[in-house]
This record gives sequence, C-alpha cells and structure tokens, in this order.
Amino acid sequence: SDEHLCANLMQLLQESLAQARLGSRRPARLLMPSQLVSQVGKELLRLAYSEPCGLRGALLDVCVEQGKSCHSVGQLALDPSLVPTFQLTLVLRLDSRLWPKIQGLFSSANSPSQSLTLSTGFRVIKKKLYSSEQ
Repeated sequence: SDEHLCANLMQLLQESLAQARLGSRRPARLLMPSQLVSQVGKELLRLAYSEPCGLRGALLDVCVEQGKSCHSVGQLALDPSLVPTFQLTLVLRLDSRLWPKIQGLFSSANSPSQSLTLSTGFRVIKKKLYSSEQ
C-alpha cells in the first residue's frame, strides 16, 4: 500500500538527512521533528494519489533551504525498478533560530558534525515526468 511505502520513504528520508552535507564538507545531522515527518508523509501521499503508479512512481528530490540558497540533500527513488512518472521536490527549511550556529559551522572547518532540527515549514513541488497525451 502507499501508506506502507510512505512510511519506508520517511525512514529513508530521515536517514539521508542525518548524513547531509550542507554546502560545506562538514556533515550536519538534520533532524525532522515528528510533526514534520507526518505532515510531509501526508502531503506526499496526497500528491501521489492521482498518479498512475501512486507513490511507487515518485522520484523525490530533497533540498534544504538556507536563506536564499537551496542545498540538495539527495534524491530518493521508491522503486528503482520502475521508471518514475513524477518528481517531487521536497523543500525543507532550517529553523531560523539555528542560523548563528550554522554560520559558525561554515566558517570553522574542523567543527564536529552538529545536529540541527528542521523547521516544520516545508513545501513540495510536483512535476510530471511524462505527457498525458501518450
């Protein structure tokens, strides 16, 4: 079921965020608050609902917004054996209160990896990868 797939996807998403590299060579563990996990999951299911293969046909790009720049965190394909039918770009945001910490992250090259909690605000951009005429 798509719900089961979605749960797997959320797991993958959290794992890739935990190993994210934000613009610097320093890894930063990005943590999703549980509220964010369930909201993103619901939104992905809603967007996949009208798709021929449902969530299995999704290619998920994950980006983290920092000010005006967007850092790509990775791309997740739910079913590598399937040609994706649509692409979802999940844009997550860092909690703005963490800015001072992050600025420090970029400047000092030998700081240890830090855990940063993402803000609960996000958006998902959907793009079809096929034309409906076919």
